[in-house]
Amino acid sequence: MWRLRDKHTMRVGIFTAFVTLSVCTAVHAQPIAVRFTEGTMHGFLVLRSGNDETIAQGELLQVAHRDRVDSRFVLHFKDGSLYDEKVSFSQRRVFTMLSYQLVQRGPSFPDTLDASMDRKTGEYQVRARSGTDGPEKLIAGRLELPPDVYNGMIVTVLRNLARGENEKVQFVAFMPKPKLIELELLPVADETVLVGDQSKHATQYVLKPQLGSLVHFFGSLLGKLPSDFRYHFWILSEGVPAFVRFDGPLYLNGPIWRLELLSPQLPESPDSKVLLQK
Repeated sequence: MWRLRDKHTMRVGIFTAFVTLSVCTAVHAQPIAVRFTEGTMHGFLVLRSGNDETIAQGELLQVAHRDRVDSRFVLHFKDGSLYDEKVSFSQRRVFTMLSYQLVQRGPSFPDTLDASMDRKTGEYQVRARSGTDGPEKLIAGRLELPPDVYNGMIVTVLRNLARGENEKVQFVAFMPKPKLIELELLPVADETVLVGDQSKHATQYVLKPQLGSLVHFFGSLLGKLPSDFRYHFWILSEGVPAFVRFDGPLYLNGPIWRLELLSPQLPESPDSKVLLQK
C-alpha cells in the first residue's frame, strides 16, 4: 500500500492480516511445508482501535477445491472504507500462492489501491490513486514469482510452523512496480490465553521486515521508519493451531489496530428465554 504525492514520494503500508509491504530485497528462501491442510471455513473478525473502539467488522471465507484453496478476507469499516483481499493457493506438500488481489479504499486509508498478480502468467496490474480524488495511475507488466511468496497467507504460514520455529518468507510489494521483500517470522513468547473459562497456550510471533541498507537507499521515499517497525500475531499453539489476534498498523506510520475473532450470537427474544427455561 503506497501513496503517490508530488515529486513521486510514497507512503507504504502492510496488513496484518494477510499483509502487503513496500521495500525490496533479493532472497531465496524455501517454501513452507504443509503440516495442516486448509479446508472450507467461514470466520468472523473485528478490528479495534487503540482505545478499544470497534472500527470495522470482517469475514474470512475460504473454499477448498481439488487443486486449490480460494480465500477472501474482507473488512467493512464504519466510515465506509473497504479492505478486500483475495488469494488462491495450492497445498501439495508445500504452500504455493497462485494468484492475489488487494483492494483498499475509503477515508481510513491514505490511498486507493487495486493490485493483482498471477503466478501462472506472471502478469501483474496496479491501479493507485492518492486519496480518493487524485489521478489514477495504472502499471502493468510481468514478474516471475519465487516459490516462497506468501501475500495474503501469513496466518496460514504461521499455523504451519512447528512450535518455536522461526522462518523467512517473501512478499511482493507495489512501489508501484512490484518488488520482493524478505519477512522474518520470529516466535518471541509463549503466553496463556483464555477460551471461555479454559486456559490455552499461544505463541506470539513478531514479523520483522528485513530492511537493512534499503532504509538508506529508499529513505527519501519511505520517510523516517518507526523503531518498532514490526507486527505481532498470536497463534494458538497446542493441538490444532488457530489464529488468536493481530496487533499492528495497516499502513506505514498508521495507528496500531487490533484484529480478533468475533463469535456469532443470537439476539435475545422472548422465545429464546422460554427455551432456556425448559
